[in-house]
Amino acid sequence: MTDRNRLIYLPLGGAGEIGMNCYVYGFGPQGAERLIVVDTGVAFPDMDGQPGVDLILPDIDWLAERADRIEGIFITHAHEDHVGALGHLWGRLRAPVRARRFTAIHAMRKMEEAGHDPLQVQVADPYPAVIEAGPFKVQFAPVSHSIPEASALVIDTPEGRVVHSGDFKIDRDPVVGEPFDPEMWGQIAADGVRAFICDSTNVFSRHPGRSESQLPEPIGELVTNAKGMVVATTFASNIARLKTLADAGTANGRTICLLGRAMKRMVAAGTEAGVLTGFPSTVSPEEASEIPRENLMLIVTGSQGERRAASAALSRGSYLGLELREGDTFLFSSKTIPGNEVGVARIQNALAEKGVEIVDESAGFYHVSGHANRPDLEAMHDILRPQVLIPNHGEYRHLREHTRLALSKGMDAVVAANGSMVELSGNAPQIVEYHDVGRTYLDGSAFVGAFDGVIRDRMKLALNGLVAVALIVDEDDEILEDSWVALRGLPEMGQSGEDLAQMIEDDLATTLARLDARTVDSDDKLEDTVKRIVRQVCVTEIGKKPEVTVLVSRLMAG
Repeated sequence: MTDRNRLIYLPLGGAGEIGMNCYVYGFGPQGAERLIVVDTGVAFPDMDGQPGVDLILPDIDWLAERADRIEGIFITHAHEDHVGALGHLWGRLRAPVRARRFTAIHAMRKMEEAGHDPLQVQVADPYPAVIEAGPFKVQFAPVSHSIPEASALVIDTPEGRVVHSGDFKIDRDPVVGEPFDPEMWGQIAADGVRAFICDSTNVFSRHPGRSESQLPEPIGELVTNAKGMVVATTFASNIARLKTLADAGTANGRTICLLGRAMKRMVAAGTEAGVLTGFPSTVSPEEASEIPRENLMLIVTGSQGERRAASAALSRGSYLGLELREGDTFLFSSKTIPGNEVGVARIQNALAEKGVEIVDESAGFYHVSGHANRPDLEAMHDILRPQVLIPNHGEYRHLREHTRLALSKGMDAVVAANGSMVELSGNAPQIVEYHDVGRTYLDGSAFVGAFDGVIRDRMKLALNGLVAVALIVDEDDEILEDSWVALRGLPEMGQSGEDLAQMIEDDLATTLARLDARTVDSDDKLEDTVKRIVRQVCVTEIGKKPEVTVLVSRLMAG
C-alpha cells in the first residue's frame, strides 16, 4: 500500500461481452480506495454452453472482499443486464443503492424477491442533482435508450470528471423518455472530462442512428393492411415500442391484449413512474378469445426465442385460449441478439408451418436500436472531448474498434476487458492490475462458480451419456456374480443387435471373476477397472465413451 491517491476503473462484467454489466470505480491510496459500483446485471444462458443454468452473474469475489469500502451502488437503467443481479448480489455488498424512479421500482422488486429490504434502494433525482458518496460526487444525466429514464453517470473525483455513458443513443424524439439534450451535455463537458467510459455496442454501424419516432408510420401501415389477427413481439422493456404497437392497433380498430408477465410488469411500472401516459386500454386473454380475429392485436413476450415465453407457446399451439391461424400476421419488432438466432428461427419456422405471415426487422422498417451507432458515438466524443476514452459494453472486437476510433481522434484509449484494472490518474490510462474474474451461475436456487466443474460435468453427461454400475462385494471379499447396469442417454442396442446393458454385464462378470484380491479390496482400483470395461464395450458397440458411475456395496461379516 502507498500513500499516493489514485483513480481506478475495474470492469467485472460487460467488457469483452455484451451483458452482465458490473463496473467499479475507486479513489484513494493504493489498496485502500473507496469504491462505488455501477450496475449489477445478468446474462442469460444457452443450452449449448450452460445447460440447466437459470442466470449468469458477474464474479464479485474481488468486490465482496472489499465490501466495507463500498460507498454506494448506482444503477443506470432497468434492463436485466444492468439491474438483474442486484437481489442476488446485494447480500455480499450491503451498500445503499441509487437509481432513478422507474429503475428504482424494478430494483426494489429485485431486492424484495431476494428477501432484502427494498428501502435500501433510494430514488435519485436527475442532473443537476448531486449524490455524495465518499470521495465521489455522482449525477444521473438522462440519456435516450430503449427503456425510460436511462442515465449516464457524471462522476466527479479529486482527479477530475469521469462520464460513464451507460447504454445510450442520440434520439431527439424517443416517444417515451427524455430526448437527447445537447445543452446539458455541453454543460457537463464545460469543466473538462478526464475519462469517458463509453457504450461500444454499435461501433461497427456506420450509418446514423434512427429515432423511435420514425416507427409509428410503417408499423401503422402494416397493421392497416393485415387481414387476420395481428401479433407483435418486442423487448418487454421497450415501453415506447409497446405504446407505438398498441397505438397502431387501436388506430385500426383493434383491441389490444398483452401476453407475458414481463410485458405487463413493464407497462405497470411505466405508468406508476409517470413516464408512460395514454397507453391504450387492454383486455384479458379470456376477453380476447371472444373478439373477432380481424379486430384483435396481441402484443407478446418472447422476441428472442425464449422457450417459455408467449411467442414460443403460440408457435407450438394455443396459449391461454388464443391460437394463430393461416392468414394471421406476426411482427418481430426487435433485433435478434447474437446467440439467439436458433431459438428465433425455431419459432418462425413453426409459425410459417401454420401459414402465418412473418414480418421481421430485416427491412429496417419496424425496429430501431437503443444503442449509439458510430456517428452518434463520434458526436459524443466531440461534445465531451475527453482526455481518455475507455470502451465498454461490447465484445473484444467492439472494444478494439472503439479504441482505434478514439486514438484516431486524438484521445488516449486502452482496451480494458473484465478483470483489467485501469488507473485513470496521471497523463495516460494504464492497466495496473489484472484480476481473475469468471462467472457465477444461478443453478436452481444454488450458486456455482464457472470453474467448479458442475456445468462441465453436466455437459459431459449431455454429450456422452451415462452408465451406472452397481456391484456387491460379500463378506469374503468376493464380487457377487451379477452386477447391475443402467443406461441413461444411450441407445439400448449396440451395432451387433444385442442389448447394450446385458453385454456390459456379461463382460463385467467375466473380468471381475478373475480380479486379484488387491484390486477387489480397493474401491479406487475396482472403480477404474469397471470404467475401463464399460468404455471398451461402448466404444465397440456404439462408438462413444460414456461417463461411468460405479457404486460398490460391501457386506460386513455378522
